[in-house]
Amino acid sequence: MYESDLTKFMRQYLAEHPEEIESQREGRAVWWDKNPAERSPSPSMRHAPRSGGAEHTFKPSGGFEWSFDVDDNADTNN
Repeated sequence: MYESDLTKFMRQYLAEHPEEIESQREGRAVWWDKNPAERSPSPSMRHAPRSGGAEHTFKPSGGFEWSFDVDDNADTNN
């Protein structure tokens, strides 16, 4: 089976430096290995935005044809 040079190096390095394995475990525990009590609490959803329910309060403004005044150079003979 093929093994890259990097994999061979890491296997040899860890065999020669077994203290690194414990260092890896400690580093992982800092960021990942936590029980729910150690994690930060979930944020309250009390002030979270909600979708729906207020659509009736908005009046449509129309499209681009209502947002501009009549063009001064427009041909009014049509």
